[in-house]
Amino acid sequence: MGTQRITVAVDAMGGDNAPGEIVRGALDAVTELGVDVLLVGRENAIASLLPDGRVPGVEVEHADDVVTMDEDPAAAARRKKDSSLVRTAQAVREGRAQAMVGAGNTGATMAAALLRMGRVRGISRPAIAVPIPVPAGTRHQLLIDGGSTVDCTPEWLAQFARMGREYARTRLSVDEPTVGLLSNGEEPRKGDELRKRTFSLLEKVPGFQGNVEGRDLMHGTVDVVVTDGFTGNVVLKTLEGGLRALVNALLLAFGSTPEYQQHADARDGRRTPARSLDDADWICQGRGRERQDPRGHRRRVAHGHDRSGRRDREGHPERAVRTRAHRSAPAAHARRCRAAWRRTAGRWRA
Repeated sequence: MGTQRITVAVDAMGGDNAPGEIVRGALDAVTELGVDVLLVGRENAIASLLPDGRVPGVEVEHADDVVTMDEDPAAAARRKKDSSLVRTAQAVREGRAQAMVGAGNTGATMAAALLRMGRVRGISRPAIAVPIPVPAGTRHQLLIDGGSTVDCTPEWLAQFARMGREYARTRLSVDEPTVGLLSNGEEPRKGDELRKRTFSLLEKVPGFQGNVEGRDLMHGTVDVVVTDGFTGNVVLKTLEGGLRALVNALLLAFGSTPEYQQHADARDGRRTPARSLDDADWICQGRGRERQDPRGHRRRVAHGHDRSGRRDREGHPERAVRTRAHRSAPAAHARRCRAAWRRTAGRWRA
């Protein structure tokens, strides 16, 4: 007897690129992950994106209303009962789906899931758990909370630590996860009053290693980094901006050729689970595309000029990318790439 396929309910109308990219991502999930998908939203808009209007493993549930990005989260979750977002959470509550995914209004997604699915017993507030890649490591680091609960108490942060540790153990395959409290210094008495009071509570949590700083992110110093939702969201956006700048610099150095451009399209990231909910709730980046592109890291500079004002040997403005070296021998291409990288590095040092 085979394992029963799970069903994931998806708010097809949530996100800046809905419903097109949401539907395409759902079709990929059916093919690649072996799950069934329940697409909730305006039926006509969704059906027009499905091959022949219907796909095995994909069901469509009509919901005419949509929760927009600028709406008050709690009010929208309570009042818009026929919205695609609320109906998605309702499908999980009724057992027609085992998890939900939303790429729209983050607060409203959390509120709808909380109202329809409930909390884990003993947990006061939900938190967003964000797996962060560690380039030099073999496993992810977990940041919790990534933006769910912006005003926290020490008790809630201690609960986040326990939830994050359990998630790292069961989902990231870490036998004994270590925990760190994000602060402005490693010393035990560093931080504001919230961090100081939380520190004393976390000392009772197994695996607690003390305070960690922002520089410890993406380095695997600890397995779970605990913070409030406000700070966590700022941290995520800061990492995002820094990585985007790095990718842009590399593209400028190596040239805007397709084989390099694909590495700037981070569509496999930024799918984050909400911890403390009684069922699975995944929150995606609103501007993501079918494989989750966090903020569109692709910078098209194929025809841009070098802002330094340099000119080539013929007296023409020197192009930063897509020079004739791309069409010449590999050795010439490599020399031009190295020269572009030196120019970029020089501007950074300046």
